[in-house]
Amino acid sequence: MQTINNIEQEIIEEFEIYDDWMDKYEFLISYGKELAPMDEKLKTDDRLIKGCQSKVWVDANYDGEVMHFSADADAIVTKGIIGLLVRVLDKQKPEDIAKAELKFIDEIGLKEHLSPTRSNGLLSMVKQMKMSAIQALS
Repeated sequence: MQTINNIEQEIIEEFEIYDDWMDKYEFLISYGKELAPMDEKLKTDDRLIKGCQSKVWVDANYDGEVMHFSADADAIVTKGIIGLLVRVLDKQKPEDIAKAELKFIDEIGLKEHLSPTRSNGLLSMVKQMKMSAIQALS
């Protein structure tokens, strides 16, 4: 199993290939396109991330060992962002998720290149995924 830090490093290296932020946005959008489809029955209000401009749903399950996340969004950039977070946090131990710094977000320049509302949405997504992990531990 890959660690959160290893996956973050892979993402940082993938984004370093691109110099221009328009290319990075295209790459980010590709993450959304690769995101496994979320069951429509899971797109409920209790799975909706509060604080996002667009609609983002995250479903979290704990199998006793690791967390499993599925997600979807109704905007392509936002779907790419949640796709990145799922890639990093899916199939990780809840205690590792709870303490993860997710430094890749700053290192790829994501927060600084998002609008303030998208940046707030990103923070809300991270917070919700970490809360799911913390709840799994209790």
